[in-house]
Amino acid sequence: MRARWVIEDLARGQWQLVVTELPPQASAQKVLEEIEELTNPKVKAGKKALSPEQVQLKAAVLAVLDTVRDESSKDAPVRLVFEPKSRTVAQAELITTLLAHTSLESSVPMNLTMVGRDGRPVQKGLRRILVEWIGFRLATVERRTRHRLAKVLERIHVLEGRLLVLLNIDEVIRIIRNADEPKPALIERFQLSDRQAEDILEIRLRQLARLEAIRIEQELKELREQQGKLEDILGSPTALKRTVIKEIESDAKAHGDERRTLVQEEKKAVAEVKVLDEPVTVVVSTKGWVRALKGHEVDPATFTFKPGDALYGHFLVRTVDPLLVFGTASNGSGRVYSVAVSLLPGGRGDGVPITTLIDLEPGTQIAHYVAAAADTTLLLANSGGYGLLAKVGDMVGRNRGGKAFLTLEAGERLLPPVPVAPAHTQVACLAADGRLLVYALSELKLQPGGGRGLTLMDVDTTTPLLSVATLADQLKVLGSGRGGKPKEELLRWAALAEHRGKRARKGRKVDGLLKVLRLL
Repeated sequence: MRARWVIEDLARGQWQLVVTELPPQASAQKVLEEIEELTNPKVKAGKKALSPEQVQLKAAVLAVLDTVRDESSKDAPVRLVFEPKSRTVAQAELITTLLAHTSLESSVPMNLTMVGRDGRPVQKGLRRILVEWIGFRLATVERRTRHRLAKVLERIHVLEGRLLVLLNIDEVIRIIRNADEPKPALIERFQLSDRQAEDILEIRLRQLARLEAIRIEQELKELREQQGKLEDILGSPTALKRTVIKEIESDAKAHGDERRTLVQEEKKAVAEVKVLDEPVTVVVSTKGWVRALKGHEVDPATFTFKPGDALYGHFLVRTVDPLLVFGTASNGSGRVYSVAVSLLPGGRGDGVPITTLIDLEPGTQIAHYVAAAADTTLLLANSGGYGLLAKVGDMVGRNRGGKAFLTLEAGERLLPPVPVAPAHTQVACLAADGRLLVYALSELKLQPGGGRGLTLMDVDTTTPLLSVATLADQLKVLGSGRGGKPKEELLRWAALAEHRGKRARKGRKVDGLLKVLRLL
């Protein structure tokens, strides 16, 4: 339900928005309090400062709204006046902002419980209610028509008997005067029914006048016309529907009034906060502190962290991109939380804990972070050897509670998500025992709804999947050689060909490494 408003033009191109009607359960006082909360927010309990969302929302409202006042009076029960920040503010922008963040647009619950034709109270939708009511009207009109037809036929039957009496009045009088039982005598002589004979015996003398025959004939003519119309209605579904429609139209004309609530198709008002599209570097620490530094020309060596903390990773993105937080729970749920990069604090400080920007479910541990454009494809894999492809945008949720996206079995862990570059055409999977399998990226499919995915590599609990990567024509395998010294093997062309196979195969061990760590 939405408020109603008008735009009033003022001098020198100025204008103001005037609300004249409010939705149910809304009041001018409530709207004023909501505006005050938006433009002068208070720090939430347990927090030291305003949240980024509060700061951003305050700036968005103050950018379009200057003042608001209540001019309601006896002559104008509702008159809320909103003055824009300047005359250049788009009217639609101010209206949308107010609808999205105040009670000027609100949901009204409707409990459509109805006692239907079966006599039981059931909650029903509008379509079902209308269908049942139309069926009820059709049945009612049909019963009424049958009842009226029965009455008409009975009257015709009686009048036909009377007409017969008037044509033979002398003989009828003689039979009544002379017969011991005139009723059976009349039935036998004139082939009358019991009802007709009873009516003739009850007839008054003044109804035997000559003019009475003319009146009977006129009434019979009218009744037979009614009979024809009633039989047409009963004999034709179209005629029955047409009768019901005419009656509804007649009732609406006699008893209807103008609709007071405008009913039209609309979408819920959503005020999109305008974010300047510019390059930033998202910095995430191992303990979950996040921040966004302007530009991409940053040196990771200059990043500072709190004592005992270190760099998890940094991502070169833009302010319009999201930061994804991957969490895993003991029940096997892989939940993905999303935060707009524009909401991340900047500056040279340590940032804020990610847990202040999302509502982490109890028992959920944060596993990995990724910041990237919404159309970026990620390869998501787990140590059990399963994985899938998904777009970053598929994992972005509207609320702080995130969305369930991945399914993990007991004992499995989520591997670091791997962004898929446009030039990459192959997938590489590395098992803990040094086996490497390479196959075409086309063997995997996008799964926008998430899930467990397909089998990436044949592994077991003793030799789980250790690392995955996507590549074009070369691959590095990081590990260690003799004496535990760090070592890496660069695989190209023929070296890669030795490990190529089909998806879900075992692969072959990498030569030259005693222990493997990850793919690059």
